[in-house]
Amino acid sequence: MKTDALKGVNVADFSWAAVGPIIGRTLAYHGATVIRIESATRLDVLRLQTPYKENVPGIDRSGNYASYNAGKYGMTLNLSHPDAGTVKRRIVQWADIIISSFRPGVMEKLGLDYDSLKKMNPSIIALATSSQGNTGPHRDFASLGTHLVALSGFTYITGWSDRTPSQPFGAYTDFIAPHFGSLAVLAALIHRKNTGQGQYIELAQYEASLHFLAPLILEYTANKRVAERHANKCDYAVPHGAYPCQGHDRWCAIAVFNEKQWRALCKTMEASDLIDDDRFSTFPKRKMHENIIDDRISQWTIFYTAEEAVRRLQQAGVSSAVVQNAKDLHEDKKLKKYFKKMEHQEMGPFHYEGVGFKLSETPFHITKPSPLLGEHNEYACKKFLRMTGDEYQGLKQKGVFQ
Repeated sequence: MKTDALKGVNVADFSWAAVGPIIGRTLAYHGATVIRIESATRLDVLRLQTPYKENVPGIDRSGNYASYNAGKYGMTLNLSHPDAGTVKRRIVQWADIIISSFRPGVMEKLGLDYDSLKKMNPSIIALATSSQGNTGPHRDFASLGTHLVALSGFTYITGWSDRTPSQPFGAYTDFIAPHFGSLAVLAALIHRKNTGQGQYIELAQYEASLHFLAPLILEYTANKRVAERHANKCDYAVPHGAYPCQGHDRWCAIAVFNEKQWRALCKTMEASDLIDDDRFSTFPKRKMHENIIDDRISQWTIFYTAEEAVRRLQQAGVSSAVVQNAKDLHEDKKLKKYFKKMEHQEMGPFHYEGVGFKLSETPFHITKPSPLLGEHNEYACKKFLRMTGDEYQGLKQKGVFQ
């Protein structure tokens, strides 16, 4: 019988923006009960970020917020309110895991630092993620993933050699760090199961992202060589790039790594002259004349749709793929089970993304759409925090749930 891997695990998600919420979403997808705790007095920046459903602005209509918070209950709580202490204490006592993503020192000011959490719940697991961690000369620097992309080195190597650096799409580091955070939480749960002890997890997003530049960092460590921008080119493949196809802004990506693939590419393009030309007889020579090869490929791909060009190349054993846009992804039959359409109370039908792996005995489930701001205040207080109706109403009247 298939079960939820994290059934019975309670998570209080105090985080905002992307990294913390994505970690919370991963836990929710695998059975954990997750309450997303935010405040109407200081909205999560993602609630104010496009795209909005049907281009209609609204704090409950952001596609990014919805995507990162599927499967959660939504609760508003003014953490700075003088009467919020009893609610915070009950949340901590209920939770197995606390997630936060503020600058170092914020949780301390709120009375939710790890030492305080342990006094309320000795076996609590607390994950705190910030830009550069709790220590070091830049611990207090305020930054978002868009800044960390530059700081981590991704921006410097993105773009063309004769142009200024190009920012990678989005806050790239925001989509790296959650994987480390999710695994760290699972390890902490196993440790607690074996020992009864909780622990504090510090996740520095800056440091986590460096793992994805390891070969380039190693290249400098070993050879003092600084990696530079060279567009879509690759040091150990030629050709390697995106090529124009029929239609408006349609492209296919092609990568050739060995002699067999090179000959297959030339044969598919009916370009035997390239095989016979001494300028392209070896990899080093092809690398020297890479621009000529790119021009020749473009002259072939432009006569085909991206799908047809890729079909011909794949059949010949040449690594290639269609450069898909968002519309293509939603219409891709291979991704039919990846997206799940659910009815959101404000936005109506909305497609939520899944996860990129399958667990045979404990598969993921998207049990509920993303919450409206404060949608489950009363339900969460009564169901999870065991408040009476009078307790809840009294705190509500005082403005605690804002």
